[in-house]
Amino acid sequence: MKYVKLKQLIDDMNLEIINSASDINGMKIYSSEISRPGLQIVGYFEKFVPERLHIIGNAEWHYLEELSPEKRYDKIDKFLQFPITALIVSRELKIFPEFVELAKKHDRTILRGEGTTSKIINSVINYIDLELAPSTRMHGVFVEIFGVGVLMTGKSGVGKSETALDLVTRGHRLISDDTVIIKKVEDGLVGKSPEITRHFMEIRGLGILDIERLYGVGSVKNDEYIEMVVELESWDKSKEYDRIGLDEQFTKILNTELSTVTIPVRPGRNIAMIVEVATRNFRQRALGYNAAEELNKRIFKQVKLKKRARE
Repeated sequence: MKYVKLKQLIDDMNLEIINSASDINGMKIYSSEISRPGLQIVGYFEKFVPERLHIIGNAEWHYLEELSPEKRYDKIDKFLQFPITALIVSRELKIFPEFVELAKKHDRTILRGEGTTSKIINSVINYIDLELAPSTRMHGVFVEIFGVGVLMTGKSGVGKSETALDLVTRGHRLISDDTVIIKKVEDGLVGKSPEITRHFMEIRGLGILDIERLYGVGSVKNDEYIEMVVELESWDKSKEYDRIGLDEQFTKILNTELSTVTIPVRPGRNIAMIVEVATRNFRQRALGYNAAEELNKRIFKQVKLKKRARE
């Protein structure tokens, strides 16, 4: 089964560690289901699933605050006897001394987050769902252009990285160079960079570039939905390239079809500008306007008018 390590979630979500269990580095999360243990705090443990992440918000915290120290100790003691994955306290609420004492006694992990309860729950669920999603890796360059995630593919040396660098200088954002990690989520595909190469780019003749350092934080992004594929290939005189655009191409990744355009590369062509225009055209089509179909209608209309005139 796929899993997310608890320590990885803590680091990536910027959660404060109040008490660290002895197995914190090896603790694994297999589901994004999160519980608010209000019923358990008042003593109802039927249908309780301790293996989940648990989060305490305002309601649970204020209930515990109103109890006497003895009763609070008893409630928390009964709850932490169960092998919970971890307990998160939201809103940077004060940690009761009983939590720390009993977490040490039962060897449980207690965490604290600064966001609201609902915000932390949503962020944790989205994070775990993304990490557990079906995934693959592809050779290519992933950029965000006009808010659209564009995956550029093609053989090594065709000019993907150089095109991406040109796009960055035009104000667009790099997500990944050379290798793209693609994960399937409910509403599409999300692409990101391997952590070790994040925000770095290789340009032949220059070597490795740190795009964030060179162009600022606005020039990079950690992840984005993939909406379009641009395939770059060396110009082939014997090949007939699409000159109208009526027939849409698709690339299938993780059983998801993505709109695709093939752009032939040769000296003198401004590939970055063409990719920009292809992205604008993609957005137009998504909004219901297709320039090729509009031209086709005009031609048919003109043919009909000439035919009537001859009659």
